[in-house]
Amino acid sequence: MNATIDGVPIWLLALIPFLLLGQGTWLFTDARRRNTYPWFWGIWGLIQFPLPILFYLWLVRRKKKSA
Repeated sequence: MNATIDGVPIWLLALIPFLLLGQGTWLFTDARRRNTYPWFWGIWGLIQFPLPILFYLWLVRRKKKSA
């Protein structure tokens, strides 16, 4: 029996909180190390996936490389 909720497997629903927590933690620690609004990036990383990490890599990491 493959348990699903509206077609989404249970294992995928269980994986989502760990994915968001890992993303938010990494964004917070990296932004704190670079002094670029760590609370903003950490909280945004806890709420949504994958836009925060994509924007962070594009805006913060790329900006720091060119400076």
